Amino acid sequence: MRQLVCPISKDVVDEKITRINALIGILLIITAFVMDSSIFLIVLMADFFMRAFTQVKLSPISYVSSCLSNALNLKEKPIAKAPKIFAARLGFVMSLIIVGLFLAQLNTAAIVVAGMLVFFASLEFAAGICMGCIIYTYIVLPFYK
Repeated sequence: MRQLVCPISKDVVDEKITRINALIGILLIITAFVMDSSIFLIVLMADFFMRAFTQVKLSPISYVSSCLSNALNLKEKPIAKAPKIFAARLGFVMSLIIVGLFLAQLNTAAIVVAGMLVFFASLEFAAGICMGCIIYTYIVLPFYK
């Protein structure tokens, strides 16, 4: 993991909040498929959009994560924000695809893409492994060198 190259910025975010964000994303995806309702996927997609493409300090999911972090009295752990923005952009694209497939009633394809997003989010939540950094290092960065 040391050879990974992530986007760099001076801005920081709390790693605990990003990990709780991942858990909430997982729960929203599972709930959407269990309840057969696209609203949960649309909420997730909109939240990813806010985190990835706007200057909003806290998206709705990040706000809930922040409240949970405070309620659980978790110690803040600052990490670079740029990799998380890149990961949010990937999450937005994946959730957009999931919503499109779900609404087109291509359930198997939607479940496959959702499974990938749940897997990526699970790595972030459980182990702090950012698939955004891995994808950036091995897929995006080679095009810029």
